[in-house]
Amino acid sequence: MAGLGLFFMALAVVYLLPGPDMILLLQTGARQGKGAALATAVGLAIARGCHVVLAALGLAALFKAAPWTFDAVRLVGAAYLLWIGIQCLRTTMLPSLNGPGTTDEKTRWGEAIRRGLLTNLLNPKALLFCSVLLPQFIDPLNGPVLAQFAVLGLVLVGVGLLFDSAYALTGAALGRWLQRSPSFQRVQQWLFGSLLIGFAVRLTFVQQA
Repeated sequence: MAGLGLFFMALAVVYLLPGPDMILLLQTGARQGKGAALATAVGLAIARGCHVVLAALGLAALFKAAPWTFDAVRLVGAAYLLWIGIQCLRTTMLPSLNGPGTTDEKTRWGEAIRRGLLTNLLNPKALLFCSVLLPQFIDPLNGPVLAQFAVLGLVLVGVGLLFDSAYALTGAALGRWLQRSPSFQRVQQWLFGSLLIGFAVRLTFVQQA
């Protein structure tokens, strides 16, 4: 497909920019370890797949026709990010990443997947990003539009999962290092919590383009 390399580079630039997804992955990796962070990455990938489908179905057009729907999703997403940020600030110490946890591992991973899914799915900017970017790389002369949409959507989700996995592993490595320094644990806690709250505040005031 023509322009696939350019599409990949555009995605790489976007995924390298700091955002709530990246902070969530780093925070989860640092606090809960590699498994939970990778589970969060899976949740984010599922959400991006949903955004691709919704973009193909024209949900962005609904946002423009009924702006209140955009505002509703935006405010719910901001409230969810705010809740995650406050939870991060309220936690005092990192749990041991090597010892037994108080929560069943499968339950913890399920919660991580859900957290990743909701964080991205409730961000209308992610849907608008898909709706704006994907059509630019689709040419009706190159074959069925839905097939091209599917290929680009798979690339978008796959590239995102690669970047998210890297952030998850980075967060897990950070968590192992923080185990040796309680003072840096507190700095990490306040930094990640404050960033998530900051993203929530910014999303609250986002206006639809």
